[in-house]
Amino acid sequence: MNINIPQSYFSKLMRAVVEFELIESGDRILIGVSGGKDSIFLTYALAILRERLRKDFSIAAFTVNPGFDKAFDTDAIAAFCKKLDVPYDVIDVDIAGMIAAQDDKSPCFTCAFFRRGAVNRYAAEHHMNKVAYAHHHDDAVETFLMSLFYSGQLNTFRPKTYLERTNLTVIRPLVYFREQELTDAIAYHGFTPLPSPCPHNGNTTRQTVKELIAKLGADNPHLYDHLAAGMRAGALGELWPAAKTRKEMEKTYRAFMRKP
Repeated sequence: MNINIPQSYFSKLMRAVVEFELIESGDRILIGVSGGKDSIFLTYALAILRERLRKDFSIAAFTVNPGFDKAFDTDAIAAFCKKLDVPYDVIDVDIAGMIAAQDDKSPCFTCAFFRRGAVNRYAAEHHMNKVAYAHHHDDAVETFLMSLFYSGQLNTFRPKTYLERTNLTVIRPLVYFREQELTDAIAYHGFTPLPSPCPHNGNTTRQTVKELIAKLGADNPHLYDHLAAGMRAGALGELWPAAKTRKEMEKTYRAFMRKP
C-alpha cells in the first residue's frame, strides 16, 4: 500500500512528536482504533512515521467492541491494518451492559472508563509501553470548556501523560490537527469511517459544547484561537484567591475582628 500525506499534514504530525517527545526508539505503541475518521488517520499517520522517522519503534492497533450493536463489524479495520502491515486485534467488552447497570452516571463517563481500562490492560499484557489516542485540537479545546462549564476547573488533556499505576504513557500525536483536516484526510487513506455504534452519539455534552463554539464563532472569528490560547500554561491572568474552608474562614474571621 502506497502511503503518503501532504507536507502540511506531516509537519503538524512532526511538530507534536518533536515538541512533546511522543516517540522514542524502543517504543511499543498500541493504537486505540474505533473505526472512526480520527483513529483511522492516526493509524495511517503512525504507519508513515514508522517508515520515515529515524526511530526504531513498533505499532499495533486494537479495538474495543462495546457491545452496543451486534452488527458492529471490524473486518474493514482489520483489512486496512493488514494493508499497512499493522498488527490488529479486537476484544468484546460489555460496556453497553455496564452503562445500563449504572444509569445514575453519565454514559460517556462509564464508556470512557471501561474502554480505557480494557486498552490499558491489553497494552500491559502485550508488553506495550505507550498507548496512542486520536484526540485532535478541537477535542482539546472542547475538553477545556467542558471542564470549566461542568466542573469549575481550567483543565484539558495533555499531549503526553504518564500513568504511574500501569507504567504506560498516553500519547496524542494529532493534537495539532483540526477536526476538519481529519475529515479531509479520508481522501488520502481511502478508508470510509465506520458509523459509531454508540446510541448516545450526537447527544452528548461534548456535542453541546462543539455546537456552542461553532455558534459563537460565527460572530467572533477569533473565538477558537482565543480558546486555544487560553488552555496553554502561562495564559492565566488575575483570578480570585482559592476558596477558604470553613475552618480557614473561622480563623480569618477571628483575626479580622481582633484588628482595631
